[in-house]
Amino acid sequence: MAQDETGNPTRDEDSQPDGPPENRAVQLGLGLFFGVIFGFLLQKGGVAKYEVLIGMLLLEDFTVAKVMTSAVVVGMIGIYALHSAGLVKLHIKPTRYGANMLGGILFGIGFGLAAYCPGTGAAALGQGNFDAIAVLLGLMAGSYVFAEASGWLSRTVNHWGDRGVLTLDRALNLRLRVLVPAVAIVLVLALVAIHVFVDPTP
Repeated sequence: MAQDETGNPTRDEDSQPDGPPENRAVQLGLGLFFGVIFGFLLQKGGVAKYEVLIGMLLLEDFTVAKVMTSAVVVGMIGIYALHSAGLVKLHIKPTRYGANMLGGILFGIGFGLAAYCPGTGAAALGQGNFDAIAVLLGLMAGSYVFAEASGWLSRTVNHWGDRGVLTLDRALNLRLRVLVPAVAIVLVLALVAIHVFVDPTP
């Protein structure tokens, strides 16, 4: 297994194909399974409700921050453990400042206007929020436009500030076994601070 100076996998190793075509059905099945679980947890966490989402944007309800930060901690530790055991491969997207900023602006505008993102929009529709229909229609229309413009974007926007793969462990020259627990502790402390000082609601 090729590694860089921090002991982490190199970009070439992580960008290899996932295996033979017969594994794709299994991957799709697992994607569906975990997607259903993700949607269920979004709904049970209350982050598929319009008033909760708009409350986060207005800094009046921090349920979304609590749920998402908790998910980041669990996901980070889980992915690190699975990757260390050789059960998953990392496919890290390159950092492209132009595309990242433009995409973030478009996403922020859409989220601000609709108070739904793709995941919460699907969960909201599943729980009977019919206002999410317009959001999902817009999502499909935007996906179509993006697919049609992908060739032009790859020749132009994707080259604006293209820095390749940037990760925190490589930038800080730290091993993941040190960085992951440290970041997890910081995020847990942030969750505690939010709960105690900002939003004490469960």
